[in-house]
Amino acid sequence: MILDHDLASIYGVTTRRLNEQVKRNNSRFPADFAFKLTLEETSFLNLSQFATGSQKHRDPKRPPYAFTEHGAVMASTVLNSPDAIALSVYVVRAFVKLREVLASNTELRDRLNELESRLGKRMDEQDKAIASILTAIRLLIAPTPSPKRGIGFTADIKTQK
Repeated sequence: MILDHDLASIYGVTTRRLNEQVKRNNSRFPADFAFKLTLEETSFLNLSQFATGSQKHRDPKRPPYAFTEHGAVMASTVLNSPDAIALSVYVVRAFVKLREVLASNTELRDRLNELESRLGKRMDEQDKAIASILTAIRLLIAPTPSPKRGIGFTADIKTQK
């Protein structure tokens, strides 16, 4: 996750410009790409001086946007700064290159499919192993019921062996 003012500085634009483009291109930013923080979440940002940058110039009535990695890449497509354009071109070239490699090498594609299916099987086995470990830990943590004994001295001969 990255906040709007940090992403704007990476792309060399103002935060206002970034937020303006997000609003104008709202359909390009679904909730899993970008979302506005709540006022409560924003107040937590102001408490932490080391985790965030300066919040002095931010209007407290306008919470910042938070972007996922997909939203950060999408933001580069709606901005016109040189840095944003360079990142957008880089991402497109990377996908084109990946597609060329996969299309030209069917053996590699088949191996990737085989590896993916093996990983799926291993994950099922690992999930079962983890579940059994958690069950064992729960049994160890659970208190064992002990017989209740009265407080003080008792002269019950039957229970004293």
